[in-house]
This record gives sequence, structure tokens and C-alpha cells, in this order.
Amino acid sequence: MKQIITSLDLGSSSVKIIVGEIYREELFVLACSEVKSRGIKKGLIVDGDKALISIKEALRRTEEVLGIKIDKLIITTPSYYADFFKGEGYTTITREEKIVNGNDITKALQASVYNRISPNLELVSVSPAEFIVNDQSIIKDPKGLEAYKLSVNSILGTVPKKNVFTLISVLEALGVKVVDIAFGGQADYYEFRKPEYKDALGAVINIGANKTEISIINEEILVSTEVLEVGGKNIDRDISYIYDLTLEDSRQLKENFALAHKSNASTNEIVECLTKANEHIKINQYEVSEIVYSRIREILELSKKQINHLTKKDISYIIITGGTTEMDGFTRVYKEVFGKNATITKVDDLGVRNNRYSSALGIIKLYREKLKFRDLIASTVTEEEQVELFSDKKKMDGNSLLGKVYSYFFDN
Repeated sequence: MKQIITSLDLGSSSVKIIVGEIYREELFVLACSEVKSRGIKKGLIVDGDKALISIKEALRRTEEVLGIKIDKLIITTPSYYADFFKGEGYTTITREEKIVNGNDITKALQASVYNRISPNLELVSVSPAEFIVNDQSIIKDPKGLEAYKLSVNSILGTVPKKNVFTLISVLEALGVKVVDIAFGGQADYYEFRKPEYKDALGAVINIGANKTEISIINEEILVSTEVLEVGGKNIDRDISYIYDLTLEDSRQLKENFALAHKSNASTNEIVECLTKANEHIKINQYEVSEIVYSRIREILELSKKQINHLTKKDISYIIITGGTTEMDGFTRVYKEVFGKNATITKVDDLGVRNNRYSSALGIIKLYREKLKFRDLIASTVTEEEQVELFSDKKKMDGNSLLGKVYSYFFDN
């Protein structure tokens, strides 16, 4: 059975759906759709009816490419009021062959969650920090070892139910079931994951449209997050205010003309714009880039300050992503704030080579790794659907089952 996974990333600017196949440890994008967000602010649904229209359109476009109905997917959730705390649990192995397998790991993780989540919270992540075999040996991966008892110390991540309940309700109304949830910071980490990060402490910065999320990752586990109420749309508003332009014209000016660092901009490059008062004005590249530079630098400096607030330990790496990082000259601003040795990783998956897709891509890789660790196949597309997907005759099946959200971690 092929490992084909569909992800949904809900942003203030756009709704993104990606269908990817894991083949020989690589992710290959089979379909991708992106539509303008409606009824969505800071990654949360504020108007269910409008959000349903955007999500439905994104699903329709993806289904047209694939030729099959999408009825299961995985989603990211914003980290507003996220809380992280320790869990612990164990399972006994009574089989004659006392060799630890993925099912034993699942049972131990499940025990570490039992009675630890209050009714008003939604469990988003269960990350094993360490396993203890027979109350003696401490190990990261116990599979294949002989044991009569397997214990685990885990890190549990939760958010208020309201963060995800509305989105899940909208998806259910569309006949789509959510089979897993992850924090955006977790997903971004897995998109840019490197071997040298595995045992290190690092940070992830995602500059979105209306917010910037900062996440601290310790040995591949998300341990804390914070949300700054500033993002790419603040740049649009700055340009709009100074030149009296509409927000849409300001966004176009930012994306197609301005540079992130003013030193590379030209005073001779000029565009003519129409103000909201119907007046024609001329704007040179240096002037508008200076506005962009000031706001980007502020966002990065606030992010740096927040990282120092979230952890007092030395950071080994920083991942920075989001659509704003694609601007020409962004790397130069980033290095001014974080140092000469700082680097920015770029999304390099064929067909979606833009950092705005990092969360939607990364959650697919995270989901696959999570199920692989428990000896399970990660796929949101059934074998029957895969036959239809890869057959010569692809016919849409309009029927889908409404499903309530089930245990994301233990019943896949």
C-alpha cells in the first residue's frame, strides 16, 4: 500500500491543501491547491460559513487534479494558549515473545496521556522523550529489545478545544474526517529537519500574514511556543498608510517591486500608483523598500527577544520560514539581527518551492514519522482509492462519510 497523505494548512492569507506520497523516504507532491482565505484570522476560523467556502474550493481543486474524493486529512493548529507538560506511563508485555514492537510503544504512550488532559483542552502532540526498559535501561527507541515492562516519559502538548473545534466542525460538514493534528512549529521543523538538529536545541520562526509563531524544539520535541501579533500584513498596512494605497495595491507593491533590504534597492526604479483619492503618485524602489526593511527588522528583533524569553539556553540552530522570507534581500536583514552564521532554509519540494508551504509539507513528513515509529502505515487514502487514483479511468465519487474526530494518536 502506498503512503499517500493529504494535509490542510489554514492561514489568514490562504488555505493550502497538499497531497503527497512518501516513496523511498522522499516526499513527492501529487496535488496542491491554494485559495484565498475567507472567514479566517490568525489561523483560526472566525466565520464558519465563509471559511467553509474557501476550504470547499481548495478541496474541489485538489480533487479535480487527483480524480478521487478527499475524505480524510491531517491539519495544523495555531499555538494560541498552547501548554506543554510531562506525562508518564507504562505497559507490560505478556506475550511469550517479549520483543518490543510498535503496538507496545502505542500502549505506553497512551498510558502517559491517561487522565492528564482536562475536558476543555485538545491533545495536539504526544512526544516520547525517553523509554525505560524493565525499569533499568533508558533508550530513545526500544523496538526490537526484549522486555517485560516498557515505560515512557513524554511531553504532551495541548490547546483550548475552541482552537480546533470550529475547523473540525466545518470539515465534518464537508464530509471530511481529521485523522491527525499538529502544531505549525512541529510541522515546520520536520520540513527543514537535518541530522545535526536531532540532539540539539533550536528555534522555529514562522512569519505569517497576521502573526509570527516562535517555537522551541529540544531534541526534535516541541517544548514551548509563543505567538506575536505581527506579520506580513503589517508591512502592507505600513505601505498603505504612507502612500494612501489600498491594502491589495500595497501587497502587490511589496511582493512585486519592493526589496526586503533597502541597501540593494534602487532610487531609479520607479512605479506609478493610484491612491485611494484617485491621485497618481510615483514611488521609487528605495523608498518603499525602506518601509519594508523597517518592519521586517522589527519582526525579527521581536522574535529574537521572544526566543531569549522562552529559553535561557544556547540555541544551536534557527529555522525561519513563511512567505515573507521569500522576498529578495530577506537573508541580509536576517543576518543583521541573528548574526553572520545564520542561514535560511528554503522549501525545495518540486511543485511547491516556496516557504509559505512549509507547514503543509512538514506535517505530512511528521505524520509519516510518527506512524512509522509505531510500525504503522501512514496514509489518508485507502487501497481502493489508490487503485482509482492510479488507474486510467478516474471517476469522481461524490459519496463520503461524515466522521467524528477520533483518537489522533492511537486509532490510526
